[in-house]
Amino acid sequence: MSLDISAVRAIATLARIELGEEELAPLAGELSNILNFVEHLSEVNTDGIEPMSSVADLSLPMRADLVTDGDIAEQILANAPEAAEGFFTVPKVVE
Repeated sequence: MSLDISAVRAIATLARIELGEEELAPLAGELSNILNFVEHLSEVNTDGIEPMSSVADLSLPMRADLVTDGDIAEQILANAPEAAEGFFTVPKVVE
């Protein structure tokens, strides 16, 4: 896949990257090379291969999903500058 300068300009705009005109042509070549490499990877037969998140065979320890510090709303709100009816009170910022 080959990208032209107008496509690179549009990508730069979407990414909020300011590029000069002299940077567009080299970047178009680099991005085209990257896309060609990705297309090349899609030709690899991966049937029967399990998806991986890392090349290292690691697993994170799991723990029970238990609430251990709940029911202390009063203590938490005691640190707030202002609170009302069990909620933090903040200044209005939107009209």
